[in-house]
Amino acid sequence: MTLEDQPARSATLRHAESDDDLRACWPVMQQLRPHIPSADDFIARVSRMRGQSYRLLAAWRGDTVLAMAGYRLQENLVYGRFLYLDDLVTHESARGEKWGARLIEAMVRTASEAGCVKLVLDTGLSNARAQRFYFREGLLSSAMRFNRPISATTAQETA
Repeated sequence: MTLEDQPARSATLRHAESDDDLRACWPVMQQLRPHIPSADDFIARVSRMRGQSYRLLAAWRGDTVLAMAGYRLQENLVYGRFLYLDDLVTHESARGEKWGARLIEAMVRTASEAGCVKLVLDTGLSNARAQRFYFREGLLSSAMRFNRPISATTAQETA
């Protein structure tokens, strides 16, 4: 059954806690993170990330996931206590139903309740559509992130 075929029931927000919940999240996450090769790999990664306070809040219509936000509560010297939004995605067939906005609002509430001073996320410089959405949701660009890929060869050369 596709999302379009399902009756117009109300959806609820709840965390994906079990492996079965994560498996239900996989088709949506795959749209955001196509480099993750399988549901089993996704579940293993989330299981490891839980040790770094990662949680996955999903919009559920019955057993079907419509959208999700992966996040973690963190603290550093730059921001103090903050909520980092790792992943935000809506299933392509549920786009336009305002799930991204609802999930960001839920993240703002979660951050506030946890005593955070900021909500932080990254998006690609070329992702203008996401940037417009974030601006509409009240998020402002305040930094530029730099990175350098590290390969096993590079790590061995510096040892």
